Amino acid sequence: MDRIRSTFHSLMKSERYSRFTLQPSENGERHAEVNLSDYAVDDGAEAPGSPSFRPEPPRHSRRNVVFTVLGVLMLFLGGYLVGALVHHKPKQVEPDCGQRMSEATTAAGGATAAAGKPSSGQAVPPPEASLSWKDLTQLLTGKLSSDVFTTTLREFDLPSRSAGSQEDTSLADRIFKTFQTLEMNPWTDAHYVQLQVPDSNNPNSVSFGSDVIKPVGYMAYSKPGRAEGPLVYGNYGRQQDLDYVQGKVDLKGSVLLLRAGKITFAQQVDNAARMGASAVLIYLDTEDYDVVTNTELYGHVHLGSGDPYTPGFPSFNHTQFAPTKSAGLPQIPAQTISANSAASLLKKIGGPGVGAGSNFRGELKSVSYKLGGVQNVTVEVNNVLVNKKIHNVFGVIKGFTDPDRYVVLGAQRDAWGRGYTKATVGTSVLIELARAFQEMVEKDQFRPKRSIVFASWSAGEFGSVGATEWLEGYMSSIDRNVLTYINLDGVVMGQESFIASASPLLYSLIESTMKEVIMPRRTLSMYSELGNDKWEDRVLRTMSMEDPAYPFLAFAGIPSISFHFIPTNTESYPYYGTNLDSMDHLNYQTNQRTSEVTASAAQFAGLMTLRLVHDHLLSLDVGRYYGPITKAVLQIYQRVNQLTQAGQLKDVSPNWLNRARGSYKRAVDDIASAIANTDLTDKEAARILNDRIMRVEHSLLSPYVSVVETPFRHLLLGHGPHTLASIAEAQDMEKLRTQLALATWNLQGCANAMVGNIWDIDDEI
Repeated sequence: MDRIRSTFHSLMKSERYSRFTLQPSENGERHAEVNLSDYAVDDGAEAPGSPSFRPEPPRHSRRNVVFTVLGVLMLFLGGYLVGALVHHKPKQVEPDCGQRMSEATTAAGGATAAAGKPSSGQAVPPPEASLSWKDLTQLLTGKLSSDVFTTTLREFDLPSRSAGSQEDTSLADRIFKTFQTLEMNPWTDAHYVQLQVPDSNNPNSVSFGSDVIKPVGYMAYSKPGRAEGPLVYGNYGRQQDLDYVQGKVDLKGSVLLLRAGKITFAQQVDNAARMGASAVLIYLDTEDYDVVTNTELYGHVHLGSGDPYTPGFPSFNHTQFAPTKSAGLPQIPAQTISANSAASLLKKIGGPGVGAGSNFRGELKSVSYKLGGVQNVTVEVNNVLVNKKIHNVFGVIKGFTDPDRYVVLGAQRDAWGRGYTKATVGTSVLIELARAFQEMVEKDQFRPKRSIVFASWSAGEFGSVGATEWLEGYMSSIDRNVLTYINLDGVVMGQESFIASASPLLYSLIESTMKEVIMPRRTLSMYSELGNDKWEDRVLRTMSMEDPAYPFLAFAGIPSISFHFIPTNTESYPYYGTNLDSMDHLNYQTNQRTSEVTASAAQFAGLMTLRLVHDHLLSLDVGRYYGPITKAVLQIYQRVNQLTQAGQLKDVSPNWLNRARGSYKRAVDDIASAIANTDLTDKEAARILNDRIMRVEHSLLSPYVSVVETPFRHLLLGHGPHTLASIAEAQDMEKLRTQLALATWNLQGCANAMVGNIWDIDDEI
């Protein structure tokens, strides 16, 4: 009968109906096969497989298949009956393989119950060995040693890996084959994206008097064209910087010279455009970046993520949409120059001084840092759009209880140059985590309840293009199934300190994981290293729009985290976006301990993942959002009261918003009560609770804004007029009224979504 089932399954498998196919196993349970890529052969699209080789899927006539199967079934059924009559034996009782191990149900969770392998036609494995949480953590950390990473880092260090290049595709093939060797059912996700690159026949230039600069670096997605205006120095280009300059020099029509840092390139250009500037020049000041002064700088200025020419939808080759552009594309040209070139401009800029003790002063030699506004400069940007085919590569370790719920670990593999810190380290961690978890399942009897997806992204340097296109392409399939996204880019920048940016839902998990990971070359855990200081103040940072995890959090509503080991004196890596991002420079930052720090980073990501896929209850703390919500509501109260007292606002009250905050608190308490009164070893009961917990992040996305105009829809952590932070700073009174009402119901909707049953919804608002 096994052969019959196998034959029937292989014949019918030629027709694919969905990415998530529930297939019955022999014990009657239904398990989800996780496959996030589907290609319709009728469209001429490519079938899943290695980027360089995708075999044509076989075609069968459905009628022939049915007749063939019926014939085979009749033959085998007849033979089976004859054999059963001739060789009848007394019935034997099978040994009980369903015995479950005891488990400690602490707040953090306990060990896993026994479960079968979630794939059709395969034998159910023996019961899980008695692995305590300590056993599991020791198994995982033991497989992620510094010796392992010494080899892997060397293997993935490449001289060039630009997005969509032959090197990028070859690396994708290599990762695909590695997942294939690990039997992780790999698949790929191809996109045809528009990337902006310099025109080799018409280079960009900056002219200032007799000086003509021909920079090699550039800002992707700059507006092409020629701009001329007075050169003005604007420090970092933050709003407070430009307000200060505007008081002394007119910014309208000016060309702003800005030093990199503090905010993203895209925010710098957006701020400059809103102040009326005609173009922007950006350089690395030696006060902020310890680099040689002729270093070329690369980056992008799209105030968003993904392909800006397919905003809100994926860049597949068979899509036929009307031409459109992201609202985050800059309206003025932007170009990078070296520190040497910036120094030559600043020496001749003229105009008023920045004032004694001003934070406008950098460290360029022989430069007085005046504000300018006297002499004109001409900026010419001739970048061109090119169509590139990029591949995201995936592998999966399927869960044994809830395979349709999964953690995603991702790392970009492309870079402007070598990209050792940006891409090599993250890719190495991704591969070694995949090997470690797969070995734990195959050899050590580890049975994760939920699935783990490993993702290698392309075009990350252009604004998380590969990752965002995947989110846009499969949002309906993944937005409510992904438990957490763990970003592995830039996890090692130094060795002395540790910082993280994450959804508040993950704060408690970050804290508990820090207690289990030892700092490199030390005997204390990451948590103990903090001493008596509040760990949140020392570790947690606000996630920026430039963060590769930001689209997952603010666009897709998935709890996400980025983390970094850093030097004590800076939170940024000075060689990002330059050709100096190499093994030697990272070794200098880590005192030649890169492999050891990488092992610690892998252990941190691995233990977070282990907790999320192992425990009955998801390690997502819904109560941690209450503090940020309360703080934001208080700021709105203060703003509304201020406007009301000034006579600028009438008949508007934030009381309903406060009631929505109260509804959220009651929903949190209700979940806590349900957890305390639920047998978490009951799979169905645990799943119901986990579903309630998983609704929180997604429900904080505003349903009232367009993903084309406002892609980062998160109510607290997003970007746009719908956010609570923007409402607290609103200047337009009519828009304030509308946005306050919408935000109130957005928050109330989140509270409602956390309620288990519709008849239990809190209607006190």
